[in-house]
Amino acid sequence: MLETRELTIRFGGHVAVDAVSCAFAPGTLTAIVGPNGAGKTTYFNLISGQLAATAGAVALNGRDLSGLPPSARTRAGLGRAFQLTNLFPHLTVLENVRLAVQATRDGAHRRGLNLWSIWSDHRALTVRAGAILDEVALAARADDTAASLPHGDQRKLEVALLMALEPQVFMFDEPTAGMNAAEAPVILDLIRRLKRDRSKTILLVEHKMDVVRELADRIVVLHNGRLVADGEPAEVIASPIVQQAYLGAAKA
Repeated sequence: MLETRELTIRFGGHVAVDAVSCAFAPGTLTAIVGPNGAGKTTYFNLISGQLAATAGAVALNGRDLSGLPPSARTRAGLGRAFQLTNLFPHLTVLENVRLAVQATRDGAHRRGLNLWSIWSDHRALTVRAGAILDEVALAARADDTAASLPHGDQRKLEVALLMALEPQVFMFDEPTAGMNAAEAPVILDLIRRLKRDRSKTILLVEHKMDVVRELADRIVVLHNGRLVADGEPAEVIASPIVQQAYLGAAKA
């Protein structure tokens, strides 16, 4: 479904991502891991269009997305949740999700001033947004502003926005970062449920190896911007290269 071909970005003389080629199939969850500064988030930024590649390409279902802005890549089917929350802080929780749902619908809100149709469409959007809030355990906070939520709930709200967009590819950048032990399981359970939809592809940047072991079908390891390992979790974690580059094992 998703493919990167020799994807590269240079900042002056520094190569942050160095000719990374990967293909990600539907129905799989791939964890992208590596030490700090390995290029994981930069790789995500290249895929989602926040950064323009120096060389290489990104393709979704065979369509070259290179040169397209993030908004066009989102419409094409790429959904990205950020390491830092990216919300409408002064809108309510429900309004945030309803806007995301609305972005995917061709309803009366796009077609003109038929008041009955607009009301019916608005009600349908609200019902769908409410159902998503139920899924992320935020229904009780629907009328609160996004800015008033604690950090863990803001993370859950951002996942709700991503779910509302109904992408083909879900990209999670450290989804449990900053969450406490009670909050993180809600997000991880959501990702498990998304994984059961075999038509979706999931990419996950994550530092917590217990999460990676539990969720990932495949691990891709970046180090100094290069792809150094790619395979099944047990095989990759046991690799001497990974032990040295990521887990900090002493050289023999």
